[in-house]
Amino acid sequence: MKKKYLHSFWAKFRSVSPWYFLILFIISSALAVFALRSNNQNMIKLRSAVYSADQKDGDVQGALQTLRKYVYAHMNTNLASGPNAVYPPIQLEYTYQRLVQASEQQANSSNTSLYTDAENYCQQVNPTAFSGRTRVPCIEAYVQQNGTQASGTIPAALYEFDFISPSWSPDLAGWSLVLSALFLSLFAISFAFLRVTRKTKH
Repeated sequence: MKKKYLHSFWAKFRSVSPWYFLILFIISSALAVFALRSNNQNMIKLRSAVYSADQKDGDVQGALQTLRKYVYAHMNTNLASGPNAVYPPIQLEYTYQRLVQASEQQANSSNTSLYTDAENYCQQVNPTAFSGRTRVPCIEAYVQQNGTQASGTIPAALYEFDFISPSWSPDLAGWSLVLSALFLSLFAISFAFLRVTRKTKH
């Protein structure tokens, strides 16, 4: 039964002109190029949305999550562009700067009230010392022990991202490439068989 089915399939395959497969290969290849370009353009739009949200202090996490999901699900969506591109390609510069500034402002605000606390403390410790000569060292020592500094260097890596796109994805671009490879293989087989058949007849 299988042999009969295979023989019938082979007979039909031989009757198809190899040029049909070539035409189908050209169509599917053109579709693949269009789909790959579309994937890349959509990635650029989503990346721009991340940059815009970062600059305007918008929903950065939401835009970033949308970009990540898209890149992971579609081929030809690599974020880096060009041989001298910055790495990692996504850097939330404005978000990072806002966090650094907020940390510095918090430290400055805490230290401002700290000097008042230091003066009150030193006055209680040395209530008879009105001279700055004895009061200033006490204040400096108190501030040094209890002062608040900016929370160190905020790791920039926490605000830098690199999403890797798959080599193949089950979308229009991916399946178009599969069909292109299939039609090219069928064209090669059909064309080779046609040449062999012609040589045999001659």
